[in-house]
Amino acid sequence: MSQLYEQICSFENLFEAFHRARRGKRHQESVARFERNLELELFQLQEELVECTYQPGPYRSFYRTEAKRRLISAAPFRDRVVHHALVGVLEPFFERRFIFDSYANRVGKGTHRALDRCTKFLRSHEYVLPCDVRQFFPSIDHQILYEQLRRVIPQTDVLWLVERILRNGVGVLDEEYQMRWFPGDDLFALNRPRGLPLGNLTSQFWANVYLNDLDHFIKRDLKCRSYLRYVDDFLLFNSDKRELLRWRADLIEFLQSLRLTIHENSAQIRPCFQGLTFLGFIVYPDHRRLKSASGHAFEHRIKKLLRAYQDGEIEQDKISASVRGWLAHCDHGDTWGLRRAILKKIVV
Repeated sequence: MSQLYEQICSFENLFEAFHRARRGKRHQESVARFERNLELELFQLQEELVECTYQPGPYRSFYRTEAKRRLISAAPFRDRVVHHALVGVLEPFFERRFIFDSYANRVGKGTHRALDRCTKFLRSHEYVLPCDVRQFFPSIDHQILYEQLRRVIPQTDVLWLVERILRNGVGVLDEEYQMRWFPGDDLFALNRPRGLPLGNLTSQFWANVYLNDLDHFIKRDLKCRSYLRYVDDFLLFNSDKRELLRWRADLIEFLQSLRLTIHENSAQIRPCFQGLTFLGFIVYPDHRRLKSASGHAFEHRIKKLLRAYQDGEIEQDKISASVRGWLAHCDHGDTWGLRRAILKKIVV
């Protein structure tokens, strides 16, 4: 057993992973059931991992329709503990390889810092090229991701666990994927394992690993000094429109090596003073507006929580926490009027 895999399987690491996986979910029955027999559950997981007999359970899938319709696939809680145990050990090896301006699912980053960085770049450049990847999570190619991970983590036992988790997600997002062909493809391309379930911590981490090559290509090869990415949304800034056009063509070609494409119709160069839509806000050089869809989604969510509260299914604290979280998010834009209008409709 490699030293790295031993660290992943250690009881101390699994115990810490349990606490991270439980955060914000203590009310769930599956979490409470696991916690009732915590030592037994963790020792059982440890034994399965050490003996390489661990087998993830089936996903529970459902759709969320806030902002956009997404298929969420939730792993059983014991598998989420394993995800945290794996990512907690592997993440430091990749963190030092990530660029500064990658903002999703990283300590000290997040949406609000990405918005601040976007504002700074809007103020110092004339043009921006906004891009987003088509069907990003359903399109992630397992073999490409596996090779990216193997370059940094060559230990075979760690890669066994990675492959076991990857394989368990095969087919989960097949209905969400629209087949696309790339140069050199043959009929084998139809059966390439692909897709990372939305809802896994591993998926969030692996998404950053998968697009790290793109980040370095844009920074080092294209020499774009003002660039930022949040998951599969990324922005390139420049005051030379012709150079942005060249970069656009080059990054489209590079993404083929990752078996990815962007929404080319929306990836159009625009003047910075016109602003752009990014992370739920319409961002201008001197102010921000919350997208109307985000306000409608919050209003719908609160009405649903109010019905659950009136039926005795949840406590008032859950509604208050949701309102506080939304207000904190809105506070990063010029949203006073919108907040007042929506909060007037909430009566508990």
